[in-house]
Amino acid sequence: MKLSDYAQHLGISYQTAWRHFKSGKIPYPTQKLPSGTVIVDYVQDSSIAMRGNAAIYARVSSAENKDYLERQAQCLTAYAIARGYKVQHIVKETGSGLNDNRKKLEALLKKDDYEILIVEHRDRLCRFGSNYLDVLLSRCGVTLDIVNTVDDKRDDLMTDLVGIITSFAARLYGQRRGKRKTEKIIATLQATDE
Repeated sequence: MKLSDYAQHLGISYQTAWRHFKSGKIPYPTQKLPSGTVIVDYVQDSSIAMRGNAAIYARVSSAENKDYLERQAQCLTAYAIARGYKVQHIVKETGSGLNDNRKKLEALLKKDDYEILIVEHRDRLCRFGSNYLDVLLSRCGVTLDIVNTVDDKRDDLMTDLVGIITSFAARLYGQRRGKRKTEKIIATLQATDE
């Protein structure tokens, strides 16, 4: 089949399929015709049949890691295709794992057109409470597929400790800033009343 048909069958964009072709990541024999058309010798058998609709969630903590965010999404897409999943959504977000107000993740969790949620590492989804989230997802018929399950307990504990301190420091400074702003508003109102 043509590369465009292959991409449509897997639920990925043509550009993603083209990148996979150029990097040799398509797990089937391919050939490029003299006309430039790419043919994928795709045979769907029971061992490679589509296993379900998947959503990919990639996250980094800061905008300076944007290149890693793109690589993370591409790797997860290649993983999904190799597992035989049809990719429905690819969500890329920048924000802290401690932040419980990530709009893109929230929007993804509200969708009901996928059965598998793929993340690179457990902390890409959330720093704390991922087991509870896994239980809730399974009640909704969604399987959480964590690609990298390697745990370094010491590094995780240090990262969590630093994350907690950072989170509380940010909230504390935010409260101080809010208090100063409230004081200014009150002073302005009192000045206008006099």
